[in-house]
Amino acid sequence: MTFPLTSVCTLIYFLLIFSNYGTFTSAQTKTTSIGAIIDDDTRIGKEVKAAMKVAAQNFNSSSLYHKLSLHFRNTGGNPLQAAYAAEELLKENNVEAIIGMETWEKAVLVADVGNRAQVPIISFASASIKQPIMPPHLPFLVQMATNVTEQIICITEIIRSFNWRKVIVIYEANYYGTDFGMFVALSNSLKDHGVEIEYRLILPSFSSLSDPKGFVSENVAELLSKQSMVFIVLQISSSMAAHLFRQAKQMRLIGRDSAWIIADPFASLLDSVNTSVISSMEGALGIKTYFVEDSRSFLDFRQQFRRVFQSDYPEEENSEMGIHALRAYDSITTIANAINRTGSSGNGFTTLLKSILSSNYIGLSGDISFHGGELVGSSLFTIVNVIGKRYKELGFWSSSIGFSESLVNGEIDQKMRGDSMDALAGLVSWSGDLKVDPRGWPMHSNATPLKIGVPRNTTFPEFVKVDWNSNLNKWSVSGFCIDVFYEVLNILEPSYPLPHVFVPYTGTYNDLVDHVANKTFDAVIGDVTILANRSKYVQFTAPYAESSLSMIVTVKPKHGKAWIFLMPFTMEMWAVTAALLLYTVFIIWLLERQSNPEFAGPWHNQLATSLWFTSTSLFFAHRERVQNSYTRVVVVVWLFVVLVLSSSYTASFSSMLTVQRLKPNITDIEWLQKNNAPVGCDNDSFIKQYLQNVLQFNPQNIKGISRENEYVTEFENGNIIAAFLELPESKAFMNQFCKGYTVVTPTNGITHRFGGFGFVSSHWNSLYYFE
Repeated sequence: MTFPLTSVCTLIYFLLIFSNYGTFTSAQTKTTSIGAIIDDDTRIGKEVKAAMKVAAQNFNSSSLYHKLSLHFRNTGGNPLQAAYAAEELLKENNVEAIIGMETWEKAVLVADVGNRAQVPIISFASASIKQPIMPPHLPFLVQMATNVTEQIICITEIIRSFNWRKVIVIYEANYYGTDFGMFVALSNSLKDHGVEIEYRLILPSFSSLSDPKGFVSENVAELLSKQSMVFIVLQISSSMAAHLFRQAKQMRLIGRDSAWIIADPFASLLDSVNTSVISSMEGALGIKTYFVEDSRSFLDFRQQFRRVFQSDYPEEENSEMGIHALRAYDSITTIANAINRTGSSGNGFTTLLKSILSSNYIGLSGDISFHGGELVGSSLFTIVNVIGKRYKELGFWSSSIGFSESLVNGEIDQKMRGDSMDALAGLVSWSGDLKVDPRGWPMHSNATPLKIGVPRNTTFPEFVKVDWNSNLNKWSVSGFCIDVFYEVLNILEPSYPLPHVFVPYTGTYNDLVDHVANKTFDAVIGDVTILANRSKYVQFTAPYAESSLSMIVTVKPKHGKAWIFLMPFTMEMWAVTAALLLYTVFIIWLLERQSNPEFAGPWHNQLATSLWFTSTSLFFAHRERVQNSYTRVVVVVWLFVVLVLSSSYTASFSSMLTVQRLKPNITDIEWLQKNNAPVGCDNDSFIKQYLQNVLQFNPQNIKGISRENEYVTEFENGNIIAAFLELPESKAFMNQFCKGYTVVTPTNGITHRFGGFGFVSSHWNSLYYFE
């Protein structure tokens, strides 16, 4: 079979055309490089990056002649690094637009770089304070975000609706700690409505903290001393918010009488926040930027986003996105549409900028149109309420309409609108199932009185004494610890009234502390010692009395009164003294008996005279006169010996009557242990376990004592030879029984100190003010 020549030529012509089509298309395809400066370490940065990838993929798959190439740079939250990344993108990648910058500081620095290169800069941040339209020195800056003024007004309207007059503002500072524009705007707005900012807690950037948990805990603890219980959280990262709310929950700053309001951008991340963090935010109100979630384009994007996000960040548990991802997608779409309108990206950056600013379409995040480099149109916010491990939508708010419970065709229902939160009355679920709106400040006088446990059967009633008052038909509580408690109340009132009721408890001190941990009691007042193992479960106030281990022992028994004068010298000393006396008497008699008539007479008279002369020579002058010179030498020597003996005797006898009788019998713990000596201690105190577990005493040698006067009985009966008490208790004992006893510090080479006496409460309750 043969083909006509014309048919063959036509076939060859079409084959040549189709064979060169790919080369022709490739030659006409233009790739536009776009730089993206984000913080890839944050949840917002991850969502933004995934959304940009989806937008670029969609554009590239639908466009034949134009393609988009994304070049990402991670700044780590540093504005200077963002400016450096912008210069790098311009030099190395020849980008024709730069997108990103979630903070205003980054946006300004990058916009300055873009202004010099005349490259459009699209920022996800806007100025916190309203500025003139299109700053003349930043003509290439495009703000893909609405001004925060409307969100500030929304927060103010919520505060005004509940008649809260004092608030506390919390926000995380940027890299330099200077971004307080949103705080200034909020402060001015609240002041116009008579609301005072009592305190602001500025948290540094999360990445700059070496111990975020400890830092947040220390700073959140300062909020306990403030009167306001209304907290507004502005500009905080997910990581910092996790520590903030967990510590606030632990310190009971989230609960009765308190209210928390969470602003964007964190409120828009609630879908991705860990459930444990969400549960610590129970009752909080959040303000989210509204966007349509039931359109076909949104559903398609969400499916693509989840696939890309899960592929790039498998460590993230939740793949839901917020308004930031939608704005990132719309930013890429805006540039792509601008390129399509100009026909090419090679017509100049000024042309591309004009095309971007002329955008007018409905994107995933809402209406996309610009005036003066900013998005135009009012924002619509969703009011959400955290409940349990999730949140619910209460209603909506816009600056032009106010509050409403529902929407009609994406607009607030005019029939259900209101100027205050009263339009959403009954929908808010507060923390602790509070049925009424929180006051926003503690009002203990109307609250349930604190159940304060006190030890009933105390060993030392000087500290706590509990008696039944039949006249008043109630328990009467007194003692040193109770006096300290009331002194504290006198200082706190009337600013912090603390209604309370004392509940006597019969049991050990450890059981009493455990009853605070299990919420049987709200607090404990008494001679309770601060210990490390107790502090794991309960909170102690600052110690109001020093505590250490003391030992009570008896003093050495007194000598017999009849013969006590003989005790200064030993028997040997008395014998030597007597021998010297007799020797001196003999010498004097021998020298004076022949020449001195005073010593004449019978031999027994001579010896008596010599003995009398020698014995009394120290006390007075004698009528007898010695005549022999040798006798005078002997007398002088004897007088010197007598002077030394009398001085020594006087000193020893005085010491015996004072210091010696106060000398304790025992001062050494090791001696008690080696000899299995019986010792006593408070039967309900931790000292018993301390003697067993730390000092290694045999439990059989430890006797529990329940009354202060029983110590004396046990000592007198010989049942114990030492008693171990805490320092304040030993002072109380010696005040009553100082005769025959003394306090010594146990000497085994270790100082046994404890935390001191303190009041007990469950973690971070009202008794924190006592510190």
